[in-house]
Amino acid sequence: MSGENPFRDPLRYESGVPPCAVIIFGANGDLTRRKLIPALYRLAYNRLLPCGFAVIGNSRTPLSDEAFRDRMRQAVTEFLDDTPFQTDVWDVLARALFYVPGDIADPGVYERICTKAEETARRFQTGGNIIFYLATHPSQYTTIAAGLGASGLARGPGLRRLVIEKPFGHDLESARALNRDLQKYFDESSIYRIDHYLGKETVQNILAFRFGNGIFEPLWSRHFIDHVQITAAETIGVEGRGAFYQQAGALRDMVQSHLLQVMATMCMEPPAAWEPDAVRDERAKVLRSIRVMKPEEVPLNAVAGQYGPARIGDTEVPGFRQEPGVDPESQTDTYAAATFFVDNWRWAGVPFYLRSGKRLPKRVTDVAIQFHAAPLAVFDSVSNGKAASPNLLIVRIQPEQGISLRFLSKQPGIGMKLRPVSMDFHYGQSFGSRQSWDYETLLVDAMRGDPALYIRQDAIEASWAAVDPILKVWADERFDFPNYPAGTWGPKAADEMLARRGHAWRNP
Repeated sequence: MSGENPFRDPLRYESGVPPCAVIIFGANGDLTRRKLIPALYRLAYNRLLPCGFAVIGNSRTPLSDEAFRDRMRQAVTEFLDDTPFQTDVWDVLARALFYVPGDIADPGVYERICTKAEETARRFQTGGNIIFYLATHPSQYTTIAAGLGASGLARGPGLRRLVIEKPFGHDLESARALNRDLQKYFDESSIYRIDHYLGKETVQNILAFRFGNGIFEPLWSRHFIDHVQITAAETIGVEGRGAFYQQAGALRDMVQSHLLQVMATMCMEPPAAWEPDAVRDERAKVLRSIRVMKPEEVPLNAVAGQYGPARIGDTEVPGFRQEPGVDPESQTDTYAAATFFVDNWRWAGVPFYLRSGKRLPKRVTDVAIQFHAAPLAVFDSVSNGKAASPNLLIVRIQPEQGISLRFLSKQPGIGMKLRPVSMDFHYGQSFGSRQSWDYETLLVDAMRGDPALYIRQDAIEASWAAVDPILKVWADERFDFPNYPAGTWGPKAADEMLARRGHAWRNP
């Protein structure tokens, strides 16, 4: 039994993914339990893991292999959602799970990991290929990379890839320093910076929608689009993570990473070919084209907010400053809105309004593209003086995934009365309820060596360059927080930011 490879199963078929081991630092943490191991189970369930595969977990907590497997089984059953838990599938995956306890600052832990990696390479035929997944606090990235470098794990005999989670630094200077530190031990081509939004089906579908159809791409420019709104709203607060969250805030946590990546995907030019470098080149070009605000422009184009206590339904909800671990005078933004411009020929003059916040009325992430009004209002005389509803294309990212096109249509009956109607595409209805998780997609891409949905160094630096002026101005400002009650759509100043250009937020 000790020499048997559980992934060489007659019921399996070749997935096209090369053999590898995944070494997870922070294997006892929340990310591993909620996302990584459940995603690996789903891949195993769908026969998408390679025949040569193993997982080695590391954290400081002393655990045996069996205890680690038991914890991961509990995590899978708790966080699976729409995939059935099958004991036979879990048993196959569990036999490939191993655990090496130890502190990342101890050189000995890397020696033990190296020994375990060599054992699993022989038993599971992983080919010596290793994916290092850093599911730890970002402050530990440099320590782990240095440990991997000093132990020789960062280099051959097989492929070596390093996957890290956001945030990639806390400003432009620290992002550059992190890149320099990581590149001492790993080539840029081997560093995979994960932003799970890029793995979401609907974000990927923006590219298919634009470049796979001849209908919409001709409209995708300043000539037809008036403005774009990108919203990521959460109903929850900080969920007991107040001490951690107050070191980040909404602008760093969501706008600089997720929302700017969605914006770049929406704005990018068609790549010359569907190849990772070509796709990432175009996305990076957009980010480098974002107009960098001058300090005096920040108050007009960026709004910070923080939720206060409120009664939502029958529940009394605390404000951010009343959350456990939060400074009662905290200046952390739990809401951030900003207006960006992309200074290139396609998008010059089109405002992109990005916002994200906690304790808002609805959980939703979407992109709303508003088109210019018709050049001649033919039906004004029969519209009772009301302004015509704008044409909207809405890309829904979560919780529902789909695309909706809103346009005007004649109401049935006598006379020419118009009303807005929608044509809707729903992923669940068209393709079935089961969709790939973002982490499934991104884990497979890392194993295959396809970085198209991962973020390159130049794109990271460009996105930080776009928000750095806002961060610097806000650092010197004392806000009168809280400035919006929990359960509302944010501070009044965010509405005023759009009103100055004749626009208003679309609240889903």
